[in-house]
Amino acid sequence: MRERDDPEVVGRRVQQLRTDQGLTQRQLAEPAYTPAYISTLEAGRVRASDEALRHIADRLGVAFEELAVGRPAHLATALRLRLTEAQRTLADGKAEEAAGQYTALLAEADTHGLVAEQATALLGLGECALETGELSRARDHFERAEHRLAQETLPSRVPAVRGRAIAHYLAGELRYAVYLLESTLDELNRGGLHDPDALLLLYASAIGPYMDMGAHARAAQAAEFALALAPQAADPTLIARMHRSVARTLLAEGRVAEADASLAKAAELYRQLQLRTELANCHWMRGYVCAQNGDLDRAEAELRQALTMLAQTRAALYRSQAAVELADVLHRRGKSAEAAELLNGVLGDLSSERGAVHAAAAHRLLGIIAEDSRDTEAAEEHYVRALSLLERAGAAGDLADLCRLLGDLLRRTGRVEAALDAYRTGLGHRTVPGTTTLGPAPAQPPL
Repeated sequence: MRERDDPEVVGRRVQQLRTDQGLTQRQLAEPAYTPAYISTLEAGRVRASDEALRHIADRLGVAFEELAVGRPAHLATALRLRLTEAQRTLADGKAEEAAGQYTALLAEADTHGLVAEQATALLGLGECALETGELSRARDHFERAEHRLAQETLPSRVPAVRGRAIAHYLAGELRYAVYLLESTLDELNRGGLHDPDALLLLYASAIGPYMDMGAHARAAQAAEFALALAPQAADPTLIARMHRSVARTLLAEGRVAEADASLAKAAELYRQLQLRTELANCHWMRGYVCAQNGDLDRAEAELRQALTMLAQTRAALYRSQAAVELADVLHRRGKSAEAAELLNGVLGDLSSERGAVHAAAAHRLLGIIAEDSRDTEAAEEHYVRALSLLERAGAAGDLADLCRLLGDLLRRTGRVEAALDAYRTGLGHRTVPGTTTLGPAPAQPPL
């Protein structure tokens, strides 16, 4: 409980409650105290002892906490229930409505000094902002949540750290996202703070940035640790999210059936938990797996399902990213005009600060489509813009392939020296993926 209010505030509160109930000072005081004591207390000239306040609270029929700090009885419990309702609203894909609920709950928690509830509301606001693509706002909410929990243990601060890392990742700041996740993992493991939920959340969140940076060995190791931690974790949402992330590493290793099985487990958990946005993201990932395995019919169906669900949840940034994946499948199926229309429709939602890796993928695909229609000038423009986005994000995993496309285009148009420069740039990004951009791996958990 927070420190008691000043005597003047407590005195006014006692007087207000007493007069509201029609009691005299004598009736409130007896049998343990005198009317003069109550008069002095109400005037704020004496700091009542806990024993005296408990007596007065009992006579008034209120909780001691309500007199001491002005907090109604069972407020914290009621707030936690309403925070759970806001979380369910967000899970239903109603991010804007959930943000309104969290904002009101944050104000109420602030009024009564409920630190844990303040942090929970700020985490919820951060997740809402991630869903709607307001990444700078999301970072602000997560930073404030971390600040509120500054006196708590590191595992309790992990959701806020992870939220900050995801906001930076979605903004295209891959290296900083990895730094946040790895430094926290290192601190947890070296300090013996082996909280399974915290570790699982961090390892699963690191897989995406690792893959985009070309650090496939790190991604595979993170997936291995996540799978080993899953049986110890208590939160089924974390386990489902882990299965979705692990599927990327399984696919990169050519283990397509295992990747699909991992996604099926995630989807089933999301259905049981009724998490609409996460389920949509699961359809998205399954579409990606199918596309990589050459099953384009199923890939298109899964991605269209994901896009429909994300449109219903108003998850603008995720919707735009899924649209890029769908456009790639449509192009491979010979539907280039539809793919180009889809890409041009979502590019306005993507930028170097908002979904940089997918913005680069959109420009890359538009460049390929332009090349197919022999518009080399437009193709080069798209490739150069994609290259700039990937270099800023540090996404080494895709840079080498893009440099090859650009080099081939420059060579075909007679610019041999420029083509060689592009090829050299690409070769530079292919040297030992994951070791040129990252420092030593964090300490490992005792599995």
